[in-house]
Amino acid sequence: MRVLITGGAGFIGSHLAERCVERGDTVFVIDDLSTGSIQNIAGLKGHARFQYFIDSLKNDGLVAELVDEVDAVYHLAAAVGVRLVMESPVNTIENNIKGAEVVLRMAAKKKKKVLMTSTSEVYGKRDAVPFLETDDLVLGSSDKGRWSYACSKAIDEFLALAYYREKKVPTVVVRLFNTVGPRQTGAYGMVLPTFVKQALAAEEITVFGEGSQRRCFAHVRDVVEGLIELMEHPGAVGQIFNLGSGEEVTIRQLAERVIARTGSRSRVTLVPYEVAYPEGFEDMQRRLPDISKAHQLVGYTPKMKLDDIIDSVVAYEQQQTLAFTQEGASHGTGAKRAILPLP
Repeated sequence: MRVLITGGAGFIGSHLAERCVERGDTVFVIDDLSTGSIQNIAGLKGHARFQYFIDSLKNDGLVAELVDEVDAVYHLAAAVGVRLVMESPVNTIENNIKGAEVVLRMAAKKKKKVLMTSTSEVYGKRDAVPFLETDDLVLGSSDKGRWSYACSKAIDEFLALAYYREKKVPTVVVRLFNTVGPRQTGAYGMVLPTFVKQALAAEEITVFGEGSQRRCFAHVRDVVEGLIELMEHPGAVGQIFNLGSGEEVTIRQLAERVIARTGSRSRVTLVPYEVAYPEGFEDMQRRLPDISKAHQLVGYTPKMKLDDIIDSVVAYEQQQTLAFTQEGASHGTGAKRAILPLP
């Protein structure tokens, strides 16, 4: 199979690219590196079945050429992380909606299949769990900047399904719930890599709010398998699916488990939301997905438990620290961090 992955140098996209190449697919990646990193795909550079393009989805001509080259498109390119969304709302809204529109418009010309990744954020302020794909979406007020991301991704969903119904483009929508693992950065508010780095440095573990928010964390490799299975199953076309884990934990409990798994001397410190984020932030108290629909169709079942997920992130961050230290010793100060193979 020949596939295009938009946002393919990002955290999830790079893992998806690796898995697709591993299984024999020919992979094309486009990424503007706004939140992705060329280092994420360093291990694929030079592979006979892998090509990458550092460019934006605003380059209609390039997107059209790449879509023509492939059988299917995984559309992952989007703004990521609560902090980025709060600090750059214009970029978030424009890039999410315009990027999806370009991909779908180009795919429509040749009826290429598109898997559109969405987010658990679209469920908004719902308090009834678990979240079902058919549930109403309950977004907060438009003067709360947090909801601009959820709204833009909801529009992406409507657009993907509209292209399916009106223009017969085979589309699949997948809502991702807190995907974590090696290569994820804490720079945009991602909680697990932030906690792990703080613990390894024996710093305070900063938990926003009271830490009572409950989340479910799924390992990126489990999620990638789910994406591939849904892409390839004809019964997924025109449908919405949740992908995540059912193992729920509070954010404070997550911090405590990171401390326990690392043996760190760190302590948990609570930081009020008004200190952590700009004005207009609201949080979701729970995000628990119902993943039975994906399980029934393609057998999706997350295999990695939370402690194993934490351990994988810890091992990765330790490798990166070791590589950085060794590079610094060899070349003096200012050395760039090397990327070691995943454990």
